Amino acid sequence: MPAKISVEKLQEGLKTKLLGRYLFFSHEVGSTNDWAKELAELGAPEGTVAIAETQTAGRGRLGRKWISPKGGLWFSIILKPKLKPLETVKLAFLAGLAVAETLRDLYPLKVETKWPNDVLVDGRKVCGILSEMKTVSEKVAYAIVGVGVNANFDADKMFPAELRETATSLETLLGRKVVLEELFRILLEKMDSLYELFLKDGFNQILEKWKGFASFLSCEVEVLTESEKIEGLAVDVDSKGALVLKLKDGSLKRVFVGDLSLKIKHK
Repeated sequence: MPAKISVEKLQEGLKTKLLGRYLFFSHEVGSTNDWAKELAELGAPEGTVAIAETQTAGRGRLGRKWISPKGGLWFSIILKPKLKPLETVKLAFLAGLAVAETLRDLYPLKVETKWPNDVLVDGRKVCGILSEMKTVSEKVAYAIVGVGVNANFDADKMFPAELRETATSLETLLGRKVVLEELFRILLEKMDSLYELFLKDGFNQILEKWKGFASFLSCEVEVLTESEKIEGLAVDVDSKGALVLKLKDGSLKRVFVGDLSLKIKHK
């Protein structure tokens, strides 16, 4: 099975109302999020997708490097929801849910979501989401939702030693390659229907479905923020996307930005 993407097959049979009707493909870009921003500035309509075989400057949250070799699924979507800037965090949860449901439906894997923007299998990251936006006069002009799925490559060979404990790929998990075009199509259809639900009924249904995959809830966790390390019991993710922690003194603390890890690691 080829690791390369067949451009002709990406939209073949695609049943979406909005996402992926316009699609831009490149063998190599710096970052699909940056490319999607350029397309949005040029007037690309909502739902436009920028997809590449590899990224030379892929990034995750907080500017971290994201390794994006050939064989992965790297794409970004232009969205133009009528949201306040602080509400765009909800789009990352929507995309994470779409990935989790798609992987669960396609493959025999134990899929989990991890606050705020990761999808894991057996405790190791298989997908990351990066949501960015442009605001004009305190309104969202557009949002870019980037999705990176570690798919058709050997994670043990491709990732440096420090990532192998925390990241994996579908090929490594399944012992085989997956059909990238099928994964893209079903994932985009899932995102399309969830985005429609989100615009119609709001965030609550999305969040509850997302929490159904969130195995870190009710666990003791550590959260590293820019200024401190917080330990506590993960009791909830609230309607604004904040992680709610119960601290040792019994008080509750809401955290909006940080890196979460379980105090008891997955075995």
